[in-house]
Amino acid sequence: MSDVPEVPPEAAAPVVTPTRVVIAVCLFAPFVALLWVSSYAKTDPTFIGIPFFYWYQMLWVLISTALTMTAYKLWQRDQRTRHGGNR
Repeated sequence: MSDVPEVPPEAAAPVVTPTRVVIAVCLFAPFVALLWVSSYAKTDPTFIGIPFFYWYQMLWVLISTALTMTAYKLWQRDQRTRHGGNR
């Protein structure tokens, strides 16, 4: 058979953890914010002459970058704790 030992179900770590919920929210938030077009389909307020519709989307590029980076770092930490810190 296999060299990988069987892990009893009661010893396995839970699949849904608070960290993983935060990761999911970090990755899901930009989709919700940008797919809900009616919330930002307007011209006012302008920012340095740029209509709200455009600068809102460009702001989300920066926010999405920060959220994705946060999710990645949380995922790395989650994987280290799951595998006993030997990575």
